[in-house]
Amino acid sequence: MEKVYRTIKSLLSMVGLGVLTLLFVTTVVPAIAVDNPAMANKTATRLLIKGKVAYESGNFSQAEEYWQSAEDKFETQGDRPRQALSLNYLSLVNQELGEWQSADRYIDASLELLESTPNREVFAQALNTQGSLQLSQGNGEAALASWSSAEKIYQETGDRQGVLGSKLNQAQALQQLGLYRRSQKLLEQLETELDRETDPQLRVMGLRSLGNALQVAGNLERSQAVLKESLTIAQELDLPQETSSILFSLGNTARSLESPEAAIAFYEQAATRTTEPIAKVEAQLNQLSLLSRFDKQKAEKLIPQVRSELTNLAPSRRSIYARVNLAKNLIDLDRYSASTRKLLEETIARAKAIEDVRAESYGLGILGHLEEQQQQFETAEKHTEKALLLSTQIKAEDITYQWQWQLGRILQQQGDIQGAIAAESGAVDNLEKIRGDLVATNLDAQYSFRESVEPIYRDLVGLLVSSNPDQDNLSQAREVIESLQLAELENYFREACIDAEPKQIDRVDAHAAVVYPIILKDRLSVIVSLPEQPLSYYEHRIDRADAEQTIEKLFQSLNPVFSNKRRLKYSQQVYKWLIEPAEAELATNKIETLVFVLDGSLRNLPMAALYDGEKYLVEKYNVALTPGMQLLDPTAIKDSKLQAVVAGVSESNQGFSALPGVRTEVEQVSQTFPSQLLLDREFTSQNFKEQLRQSPSPLIHLATHGQFSSNPEETFIVTWGDRIKVKDFENILLAREESLDAEPIELLVLSACQTAEGDKRAALGIAGIAVRSGARSTLATLWAVEDRSTVSLMNQFYEQLASTDTTSKAKALREAQIALMHSENYSHPYYWAPFILVGNWL
Repeated sequence: MEKVYRTIKSLLSMVGLGVLTLLFVTTVVPAIAVDNPAMANKTATRLLIKGKVAYESGNFSQAEEYWQSAEDKFETQGDRPRQALSLNYLSLVNQELGEWQSADRYIDASLELLESTPNREVFAQALNTQGSLQLSQGNGEAALASWSSAEKIYQETGDRQGVLGSKLNQAQALQQLGLYRRSQKLLEQLETELDRETDPQLRVMGLRSLGNALQVAGNLERSQAVLKESLTIAQELDLPQETSSILFSLGNTARSLESPEAAIAFYEQAATRTTEPIAKVEAQLNQLSLLSRFDKQKAEKLIPQVRSELTNLAPSRRSIYARVNLAKNLIDLDRYSASTRKLLEETIARAKAIEDVRAESYGLGILGHLEEQQQQFETAEKHTEKALLLSTQIKAEDITYQWQWQLGRILQQQGDIQGAIAAESGAVDNLEKIRGDLVATNLDAQYSFRESVEPIYRDLVGLLVSSNPDQDNLSQAREVIESLQLAELENYFREACIDAEPKQIDRVDAHAAVVYPIILKDRLSVIVSLPEQPLSYYEHRIDRADAEQTIEKLFQSLNPVFSNKRRLKYSQQVYKWLIEPAEAELATNKIETLVFVLDGSLRNLPMAALYDGEKYLVEKYNVALTPGMQLLDPTAIKDSKLQAVVAGVSESNQGFSALPGVRTEVEQVSQTFPSQLLLDREFTSQNFKEQLRQSPSPLIHLATHGQFSSNPEETFIVTWGDRIKVKDFENILLAREESLDAEPIELLVLSACQTAEGDKRAALGIAGIAVRSGARSTLATLWAVEDRSTVSLMNQFYEQLASTDTTSKAKALREAQIALMHSENYSHPYYWAPFILVGNWL
């Protein structure tokens, strides 16, 4: 009986480390003949263990049967603590099955029993389960409270592993609530605690869990470091399965870091070291998914091995997903053979046999995808609709949106445009609900943002603007473009970091128009929003590749080494696409400012340098950019009595060249506005942070090297001896909130920075810093400009900004650019065009 008690105690203490995964020790209880009532308790305990084995293998319907039988027996025996434990497990398995009402009912019953029969260990586990259920249903605050209560109980009972798991769960709840700094602080605290942990096995498992949490939070470099530390200890302790699991996690992190070769190597090692057949297959499949994109020859060689391993796997959710994953990879490799169809049909049958609705939906959806590729649209529609029905029944939005998008594509191929719009609108609606959680989606089921999320928005816009769109369709298309901008930024940060509301253009500025260009597969579409006017729409039939090529050639030609003739040719072409069809309306409505919500590689172009054949765009309009009207803070700069925090690095530093003009630049800014100046060795990250703590200055001017990139880890500002990365920028710029009742930053100026060379999405980094800093406006540069011209432009800009209370930031920038344009030495757009204003232009 003592052994049975130890088994139950182990089951309780190990459960704290998972949100949706039970972690058990693999204690085996010997079979005992039940020939009298006194032995019934042991029988029920064996049922708990059998349920655990079925659960871990993914056979959830079988696990439910075992645990239901155990619960009945414990109730008959009057063993309330173990009855509550069984009810807790039943709640967990019903969460996996998508039976949310049953999951609620079971956990409520478990907690009710524990009120009358207190058992601290079972109560802590029930709170953990309740937290996982609450988080799954979108109630992050309740989940946080449940896991905090569980942590306190684990602290009281001395269960260090339970404490660790509860804290990791709390970090996930904080992320869902948008409290990212608190989440990061908690993860840092956990890392410190694990550094002091003396139990090596607990340290290994804790570091692996922490590494996975950091990966989900987007702190990829730290995730990698923590996982490598965990790997070293696991190898020293000779723990092959734990080693394999860590290698698998390292592969996922390397994948997120866009290091496919490293990820492939980690997956290969994970497959070699594991002692579990299913884990080996999963590692091979992740390896295969990357090889199918980067080395098709090696992918073909790996397929027979995966097929062979799959043959021996027992039916379970994990094995079914593995089969679906293999089929998806075969389709990606253009392997549309009868054997692929047979594999999917067998997989669907297995899912039905174990009553796993989610797995069945996956199988049917991928079968529909295979038929879509084979242009068997009627059967593709049938299987996709069935997959969609099943995923909707279990409220699985994370796969529902995929089947809705697939159904939209299939209906479009059959000429049902309205049906396609309805289906893809549903897909976008579901993405809006869950996009903050996409970063936590299992990599086996989630492909990259650009492949599986971004195209959904673009396809829907394409459907909405086809065939002379009406105002309702144009309005919806504009909303979808705005939503895509938000989704891109959230994917950039790997966080649901933006709480945005749409703004009406006429409520912001009665003399501004917003231009929404979007590059689709077969056209470049443009929507123009004018104050108190219907939306305008025009398009140019051009393949995406051709449009991108013209944009790239214009970008290259802005370098003075290219001829003016070449530059003006491409500049005029883009002008004809984006502006020319709207010129008459812009004039009629007395538009003074053009605000661009740019898409894709258009973000890397300076709109000010577009050319109409006689004049540049900036000679006719104020020009500004915004990641979307949903992100705009529509408040004008208050008055000309601005104060500033000014900082710069003029000397050679960290391998970056000297910027001799910086000293002149920052001194001139300091002469224009009352300023606190940090120059060269004084401009450290800490000094900058402290200066902001002490000063409510609404203007921050940074003249230093920096880089904007599509990778947040490579988006940074150079300080003396250090760098401020984009994710640290928020903490530094918002530090003053802790000590000052300060107004928001009106203007953040970043001169001498540049977009990363060869990175077509580098301008995302500018938008990222603009949003992350909390500044109402950000003035940045698309490329690093010659020192003296920058000094001249900045001097002109600040003189204009300080001249009157009515001068907008966009107008001040325009006047400064025109002044340079008319100068003797800096008339080429190379010198004045890269300065762009992002955010509030007022």
